[in-house]
Amino acid sequence: MRLVLGSGSPRRLELLATLGITPDDIRPPDIDEDPLPAEKPRDYCRRIARSKAEALVLADDEVALCADTTVALGRRILGKPADAGEAAQFLLSLSGRRHRVITAMAVKRGDRIWTADVVTAVKMKNLSDEELNAYLATDDWQGKAGGYAIQGPAGAFIPWIQGSYTGVMGLAVAEAAQLLKTAGYEAAR
Repeated sequence: MRLVLGSGSPRRLELLATLGITPDDIRPPDIDEDPLPAEKPRDYCRRIARSKAEALVLADDEVALCADTTVALGRRILGKPADAGEAAQFLLSLSGRRHRVITAMAVKRGDRIWTADVVTAVKMKNLSDEELNAYLATDDWQGKAGGYAIQGPAGAFIPWIQGSYTGVMGLAVAEAAQLLKTAGYEAAR
């Protein structure tokens, strides 16, 4: 069985490696990731992960793993910021508050799709102007949901989480491993 990672995320590739898994191919699907009007964050994240899996065309001996991660502040979806200004807005809105990081995963084999999602509560400390500006200058916010990555310099802003650390990074490894196993794919040990 060949594994296709339906994501261009280097973090997801690193997280799969922690399971001893190296994908046979990487094929990020090109789908519309805009939220639907009034779509709730968890529903959005589930829909995007499933849409990514549905968009992939697989050979008979292939299984695909797709995922989506979003930051939710109440009902507001904080996706990947377009620029440093939007990243600053996201971080200021998260400063001193709890929020949720949702990672949804979809595994496709043949015409079947298995899904799971993990919701992690995250607390961000109050950010000073100096901390915010120094972080923005690192450019670490680029391509990150909510404008930050817990495994990078912004980890210093996160004193508390309840849930999956790897889910906040972009792939809940325990749940991903179980989905792959359910689809008949097990990493060679």
